[in-house]
Amino acid sequence: MLDKDAPILIIGAGTFGLSTAYHFARAGHSNITVLEKSGAVPPADSAGNDLNKIVRAEYEDPFYAELALEAMAAWKTDPLFSPHYHETGYLLANSAAAPDKAKKTLRKSLASIQQHPAFRGKISPIVTREDITKVAPVFDGPMQWKGYFNRFAGYAHAADALTAVYSACCALGVAFRTGDAVASLTYATNPAGEARRCTGAVTAAGKRYTAALTVLALGAALATVLPEVGRQVAANAWAVAHIQLTPEEAQRLRGIPVTYARDLGFFFEPDRRTNLLKLCPSGAGYTNFVSSSSDGKKSVSVPPDFNDFITPADEEKVRKLLRETLPGLAERPLVNKHLCWCADTADSEYIVDFVPGTGGRSLIVASGDSGHAFKMLPVAGRWVVELAKAGAQEKGRWRWKAGQDAGGDVSWRIGRPVDLGEVPLGVRSKL
Repeated sequence: MLDKDAPILIIGAGTFGLSTAYHFARAGHSNITVLEKSGAVPPADSAGNDLNKIVRAEYEDPFYAELALEAMAAWKTDPLFSPHYHETGYLLANSAAAPDKAKKTLRKSLASIQQHPAFRGKISPIVTREDITKVAPVFDGPMQWKGYFNRFAGYAHAADALTAVYSACCALGVAFRTGDAVASLTYATNPAGEARRCTGAVTAAGKRYTAALTVLALGAALATVLPEVGRQVAANAWAVAHIQLTPEEAQRLRGIPVTYARDLGFFFEPDRRTNLLKLCPSGAGYTNFVSSSSDGKKSVSVPPDFNDFITPADEEKVRKLLRETLPGLAERPLVNKHLCWCADTADSEYIVDFVPGTGGRSLIVASGDSGHAFKMLPVAGRWVVELAKAGAQEKGRWRWKAGQDAGGDVSWRIGRPVDLGEVPLGVRSKL
């Protein structure tokens, strides 16, 4: 059992890290330190530090649907989260040209909620163009889409929500140390026959932090601090782009549903402060495999230093999405183009577990968001607290995934991942 005054060290202040700090503090732990390499919280390179993220409970797996519903209850009613949640609804469909895989995963998503009591009276089929007009009259593109509209869904203003949790953590006494990356973990000398115990971390500036429990919440950068994770977690990125709207244009689109064509991409209502319209093309994303061994073999995927670009293929996909929905915006300049990096696992399951080979229940990984963790911000940290209390991961699906390689054929993604090594340098430097 972890004493309430025992030092807890959390490395990373993104979605998992902030939620974990918050829930430990709420549970009465009084000696919590969060290390974040960026100079600010939320960190600039956190996948969750964004204008908006989809909040919905559609999953092929009912297990995650129930977890999402639990999180959504907090998004709707908890004063910490509810100011940042916008229940605009969720238009999920496929274009006329969608492949069978996109159609199959949409059917599974619908099946996960269709008979659930929480969605009674909140789902409408999208079969005709008139069905789309009923839920989004401002859309004036052809949109021969098939799918459904879910009223019990929407989005969260992600950066604001993270900032709110950060402020709550500070009020609860959590200490944050920013601007100094962790160089390595530290371990106690292990007696013969015993697993080595993690004792904390040392930073690039030489600062040492000791802890009874260390939690790694580093997202896509996990392998840079814990090479043992190997290929079971791989950094995977998706393109993000924006259009700067005028106040009048933004007002016209205010309140539109989160709109997602599985085979093309998705977008949200314009940001209410900046009037930016965020767009994300669909696809299997990008990896960045690099050498982690002396033989030069490319064995781990980690985020690169430069991410302020998207590929021509992704730009065309975004413009096709707009030609289908809002053709008047389809040729507008794209701004703030970048890659958003997540931590992928082979089965899209999270990893919330003690690291094997570390004794004393001293080192936990909270990772493997696989592009679907931000909505869990209100509850994810509680999973880590429960693990620390139980002493072992009782959810078999969230255990350490030794022997698994991330980046497989994920059922709900279209296409195959592309490694940045396949993207011409000119694309990566000028776009």
